[in-house]
Amino acid sequence: MDTAIPLALVIVVGPQASGKSTVAAALAAELRRRGERAALVELDQIAAMALPTLPNWEAAHRIFETTVGLWARTGLTCVIAEGSGSEDEVSRLRRQAPSGAVIVVVVTTVTLEAAFARAHMDPTRGISREWDFLNGVYEKWADELVRIGPDVVIDTSRLTVEQGVRRTISRIQSARFGPDSLGPNS
Repeated sequence: MDTAIPLALVIVVGPQASGKSTVAAALAAELRRRGERAALVELDQIAAMALPTLPNWEAAHRIFETTVGLWARTGLTCVIAEGSGSEDEVSRLRRQAPSGAVIVVVVTTVTLEAAFARAHMDPTRGISREWDFLNGVYEKWADELVRIGPDVVIDTSRLTVEQGVRRTISRIQSARFGPDSLGPNS
């Protein structure tokens, strides 16, 4: 892998049970397969370090953001930050990018009904398994999506994970090398 390529900070954002973790993990695996030096930083993993005594989610978000920023300064070619759900969180992550880095914001989305079904299939989920909570999140999601202004939108009820990964890698290459370039390892 050419070390002259700019760092890509990929921010994967979306509401609960929309497929963020699945897409982010597949993206990290594919980038590594292509020779990228990539870190995947997941908000839920950061929070899990302090469970069941996590002081609050705000503390977890701050630690997550700091961790993303530290990884972005280690000589990696890509840092994937997975777990945010709002424009404010995306903005704080953007500020972690070092000068010269490209930033690609990827949104995963899905219908409320599909998210609810997914949440119920995952025994590790907590409050996101409750209809009223999830419904409240998804009622606000359309407005939040507009505020985020993503580079890539992946509707995980319509696209496969592989299709979403291909779209994201294409956008990373375009951000690094220009819209008409395939870049290395395409």
